Amino acid sequence: MRVPVPRHRAFPLLLSGSAVAALGNWLLIVAIPVYVFQLTGSATATGLAIAVEALPGLLVGPWAGVLLDRVSLTRALCLAQLVCAAAVALIFLVDDAGDVWLLYLAVLAENTAATVQRPAVRALTPAVVGTGQRELAAANALELTVGSVLRLGAPPLGALLLAGPGMGAVLAIDVAGYLASAGLFALLGRRITPSEPTAPTGGGLRAGLAAVAADRALRGPLAANTLFLTANAGLTALLVPLLVTRLQAPGHALGYVISGLGAGFLCGAALAGPALSRFGTLRVLAAARVGTGGAFFALANAPGLPAAVLAACLVGVPGSMLLTAVQTHLQHTVPAGLLGRVAALFLAADSLAAIVGGLAAPTLAAALGIGAALNALSALALVPATLALVRGRSGRSAACPQ
Repeated sequence: MRVPVPRHRAFPLLLSGSAVAALGNWLLIVAIPVYVFQLTGSATATGLAIAVEALPGLLVGPWAGVLLDRVSLTRALCLAQLVCAAAVALIFLVDDAGDVWLLYLAVLAENTAATVQRPAVRALTPAVVGTGQRELAAANALELTVGSVLRLGAPPLGALLLAGPGMGAVLAIDVAGYLASAGLFALLGRRITPSEPTAPTGGGLRAGLAAVAADRALRGPLAANTLFLTANAGLTALLVPLLVTRLQAPGHALGYVISGLGAGFLCGAALAGPALSRFGTLRVLAAARVGTGGAFFALANAPGLPAAVLAACLVGVPGSMLLTAVQTHLQHTVPAGLLGRVAALFLAADSLAAIVGGLAAPTLAAALGIGAALNALSALALVPATLALVRGRSGRSAACPQ
């Protein structure tokens, strides 16, 4: 399947800049926890490193959105990449377990600066390709395709580099990638400066919250997306217990399941653009939530590893369409002066969902058992689609004369 490519001449710069930056971030997702464990031998220290990676999206993300609505987006992206490069370079100074605090500081700084990238790219995409739904859908689908490829390839590459040349090679590639990304975003700024939003809406973070609270077209998708991603995070947290305890598969079989998910993401990314152009974001959102929830049930009740891999692939197809539809809906609905704040609020909600789902799932499994917990989380993933269907029918009934 071929993913439509936006024709705007500046879009390749935006896509390549964000992809190169994401490559470095994905390399460290595997390398950092492994490196911390090598240094300390402590599972607690390793878990803390993972928590430090996740926190900025929740705590800093909304405030990053306020900043993005007030400054040049390309300049903010350039500065963020330079901060990321400097933060990663700090890890070169870590020699033993006594320096692990410096590694935590570097990871915190890198991920804090990285919280700028995703909402900034979301807010900048309409300025690059236009605000038409067809153009936005094509751009978002292509970004998701590239992101899916990186998600598949970069973490294993980070592990291989760590096992071979060592942490120094991972860090050098990461720093070089962030510097290259800064250069690409600087070049992008020269191409599209006249098109960037220059009159942000005032009111700070409160204005972004008020915009979401007042608009059902934003409020509903935010609540639905958060609930859905909470279920998704819980299911992800229970994947290894599912494979090992129920399917009697080795722990490394998780890699096969993730590969299946990635293959589904690539297929879904190719379908997302045409589907959004033909049916619109809200219909695609509803269908994708139903499809993903059904695929979750298939994964939760897989009788063996091949069935689990196939179910993961089925999860990825509507799952990637769901992510593309949410992003396109925001870009098409939110005024330019608020888009950075609203996008950052959605990303903060994503982080909150990941934390809540990841922490709640083991407790749920301990209380109900793995099988019942997985099915309960699959049912939770279907709740947003069910509520949307009920509201839609209620709205049509109220509109019809009796």
